[in-house]
Amino acid sequence: MRILVVDDDAQIIRAMRINMRARGYDVDTAFDGASALQAAAKHPPDVVLLDLGLPDMEGGEVIEGLRAWTSVPIIVLSARHSSSEKVRSLDAGADDYVTKPFGMDELMARIRAAQRRSMHVEEAPVVTTAAFTVDLGAKRVTRGDEEVRLTPTEWHILEVLARNAGRLISQRQLLHEVWGPNYQSETNYLRVYMAQLRRKLEPDPAHPLYLITEAGMGYRFEKG
Repeated sequence: MRILVVDDDAQIIRAMRINMRARGYDVDTAFDGASALQAAAKHPPDVVLLDLGLPDMEGGEVIEGLRAWTSVPIIVLSARHSSSEKVRSLDAGADDYVTKPFGMDELMARIRAAQRRSMHVEEAPVVTTAAFTVDLGAKRVTRGDEEVRLTPTEWHILEVLARNAGRLISQRQLLHEVWGPNYQSETNYLRVYMAQLRRKLEPDPAHPLYLITEAGMGYRFEKG
């Protein structure tokens, strides 16, 4: 099993790597949020252990970035003890919150519990609307019996939205997921590609039913 440890403290990274490997886990490490998202995409982990105070972004942004495409268990490890921090992390998509300092036995128990819960979560490989069907496993979209041809970028945007059907995905989060961290202000990219997707998928692109814009906030996929 692979664990991704995200923390900017070199001593904690070293201690976690030694302890986890001694227990038979493969361990990847990252010292900042951007590296964590890249590592998770390159080698998808089974569990993420995440510190909140990272040098380039808040841990909550890392959680949102991961939740755009994966349901991997995320356990926050933080010295922040306030209830508001815990609530904010859990609302962003974390599965558990462990305050520092912590014992390894407790952490391992939390990891095992998160694994057990994740085993019962089944991601729907097919998202169906009245107008079209998105097969996430096969990476294809069909309308009736005909396949809809999408560019790789169009597919990536649609995939992120469809995996989070009913949930608002912020412009920044979508840009980060599709184009990377250097494009988080290029909202014009999204407008162009969303218009293209609507022309291909919506019965009436001027009055979308499935690819919804929340003005100034982001986008939401509705199954109708």
